[in-house]
Amino acid sequence: MRLGFSLGSLLSVEEIFDCAKVLGNYSADSIWIPETWGMDCCSILSHVSGIAKNPYLGSSIINIYSRSPTLVAMSSATLDTISGGRFTLGLGTSSKTIVEDWHGLEFSSPLERMREYVEIIRLVMSGQKVTYNGKFFNLKNFSLLIKPKRTRIPIYLAAINQKMVELTWEIADGVIFYLRPLPELKSTIAKMQSKKKIDVTCQLITCVSTDSQKAINRAKQTIAFYVSVGKIYREFLASNGFKKETTTIFEEYKKNGLKNNHEFVTDEMVHSLSVCGTPEDIRKKIPQFIEAGIDLPILQFNPVGNIKESFDLLVKTLASDMT
Repeated sequence: MRLGFSLGSLLSVEEIFDCAKVLGNYSADSIWIPETWGMDCCSILSHVSGIAKNPYLGSSIINIYSRSPTLVAMSSATLDTISGGRFTLGLGTSSKTIVEDWHGLEFSSPLERMREYVEIIRLVMSGQKVTYNGKFFNLKNFSLLIKPKRTRIPIYLAAINQKMVELTWEIADGVIFYLRPLPELKSTIAKMQSKKKIDVTCQLITCVSTDSQKAINRAKQTIAFYVSVGKIYREFLASNGFKKETTTIFEEYKKNGLKNNHEFVTDEMVHSLSVCGTPEDIRKKIPQFIEAGIDLPILQFNPVGNIKESFDLLVKTLASDMT
């Protein structure tokens, strides 16, 4: 079974490195580092590449507004060289709040921008001198000074709405899904894979504990957070079976913040959107997502209690499945 691990937002830099050391002793498929408003993923991935020598490494995700495509191509070539050809570039559009309020840039035309972004990265990585005239980007005579480890690295796109899903299947090597209900996930994957086969990954909120309820509550907190602050996730879930639940969670958030609104996350949401519970529960749950069509479950580590103990429990639970 291929299993990836997402390490990031809830961990310190040192804790990420400690978790990577643990994974280096097992046959994990890949380690993915997110990037939101904390650490930048390229710096972390560079160090992780020297800690965990075998897993593939992925960015999940670099947004296509805060860096130029030429800079991302340079970073990709560098990371692929440092890691010995193990880097996968995960790209996404992020959100209007992050792009405009935190980066001071205009959030516009995400589909068209993504298409140009990927085209430029492919051209730059090929090693040729690039001149490009697009709607958003114009390059003249750019070429990499270094020779990349590979002239084509895998590019995976984070996709939520259908138009981005379709673009992903058109131009990318893989997709990164997140917070999609199991029935919708199964339907979308079957539909898209019938047109063209790409690598289907999904980041899964993952919480494990010998106390099942503690793990479930931790998963509910994460789901409530994304419903509260992520408009695109809230709207997507509302249109895919969870309208009443997302409305209630968001209304409570507007009144009282994140303190207690996880209590309105239903058991059905937890079942459909996460992998959580006891070690036995975890081992039973992951195959359900694989049966839905996911090639690579990426377990987004949400610690329950002590971080080291929680991560050790997760990895030991799945050690025999990492082949």
